[in-house]
Amino acid sequence: MTANLPRRAVLTLLVATLPLAARAQMGGAAMPIQRMHEALLQAMQQAKQLGFEGRAKLLAPAVERAFALPQILQTSVGSKWAALPAAQQAELLDVFTRYTVASYAANFDGFSGERFEIKADTRAVGADQVVQTRIVLTHGDPVRIDYQMREVDGGWRAVDVLIDGSISRVAVQRSDFRSLLAGGDAGKLIESLRAKTAALAAGGKP
Repeated sequence: MTANLPRRAVLTLLVATLPLAARAQMGGAAMPIQRMHEALLQAMQQAKQLGFEGRAKLLAPAVERAFALPQILQTSVGSKWAALPAAQQAELLDVFTRYTVASYAANFDGFSGERFEIKADTRAVGADQVVQTRIVLTHGDPVRIDYQMREVDGGWRAVDVLIDGSISRVAVQRSDFRSLLAGGDAGKLIESLRAKTAALAAGGKP
């Protein structure tokens, strides 16, 4: 990962390291994010040895545990989700999951001394909890990234990511998806996500 990572790419990407004392205080909503950060740090430090496929394989379990990907996808698709055939819903979730993991594997492709932080305390927003984090680059201002966590299937998972505490990744994604779903069919969106995933595997960036 480089210090000049574009802001839009940073929206979904953050890794954090904490002293053991801070880790001991952390629990609940923050723990899935911390575990994902640890996997991201490992991927960064071993980026060249692992290559893209190795990083994706390493990161997939942590990303899928940290994010409520089915809920994020449904919110991003919006009201058209219920009208999609079950088979197409399943296919869309599969390619969306692969694309999400690929985005992390493509961006966390090296380590050059960045400092990453996560606050042990969370703040409540209704029934959700917001985990506040930031990435301190080797050059440039720190970037604040908040994870909106919700209890899903018996555990805490992120349902949105906010940059600077306000810019919603889900809202940006919903805007991106809208034109591809204009006809009420998910085929174009599925092909778009597949193409983007292939481009990331070939060395591209989100």
